[in-house]
Amino acid sequence: MGKLDIQKLRETLCHSLCAEVGVEQRHDGRLFISTPFTFEDGDTFVIIGEMLPGGGVRLTDCGHTLMHLSYSMDINILMAEGNRGELFERILADTDVKYDDGQLYFDTPLESMGLALFRLGQAITRVYDISFTNRSRVASTFYEDLKRELLNIVPGSKVQKDYVVPEQKNAENYKIDFRIESREPTVPVFLFGIPNPEKAKLTTIILEHWLRQRVAFDSLLVFADQGKIGRDDLARLSNVGGEMIASLDATEDMKRKLERRVLVS
Repeated sequence: MGKLDIQKLRETLCHSLCAEVGVEQRHDGRLFISTPFTFEDGDTFVIIGEMLPGGGVRLTDCGHTLMHLSYSMDINILMAEGNRGELFERILADTDVKYDDGQLYFDTPLESMGLALFRLGQAITRVYDISFTNRSRVASTFYEDLKRELLNIVPGSKVQKDYVVPEQKNAENYKIDFRIESREPTVPVFLFGIPNPEKAKLTTIILEHWLRQRVAFDSLLVFADQGKIGRDDLARLSNVGGEMIASLDATEDMKRKLERRVLVS
């Protein structure tokens, strides 16, 4: 194997990278910077350069990234507490990119524009990828979404999260995801979120336990994706559970079934 010519390799790499980046001055004096970076739908990243009064340049996406993200999720989630909000803050910290009024930006001296461009591109990519947690709805974000959807329908004063049935032996081992006051005061609604087969099995055990204890309740089961629960697990769950909502995206179905049981005003 021949010895690598590092200098030639460096020159070739720099030439290739430079060929993929273009800079044009717009009529307003700002710089339009084109890159090979694209979103899932094929749209290229928007990166604009603005000269700073004290010298240097600000590279900004002009709010384009969050606009794209808003097509698949509520971007207000990024500013709230929870897994997605924490992830957003971590991305900004890791890349040294700043956020203000919808924009992602990076202030840099002119001589460091190359590094700044890659940092901003990395941040845009990672922020946009947050949308995939919305589509797959992993367990951690599923429960956040479920709570948000529930509180959009039912007043918070009627909802108790991680409810422990009082005056019952070992009740801590059989917690209820959400207890909701119903139209019939002595028969609350026990709502369970089911993001995966393991939770389907656990919910079956919890429901069977409280049925054996003759606790009065109605139940509502909300799946991340009912189609991903095995037939046997689903059959056992349906034997002990109440009505089911096949997906958290079925918001109208969830609203209708809750309004039949709960006074929402």
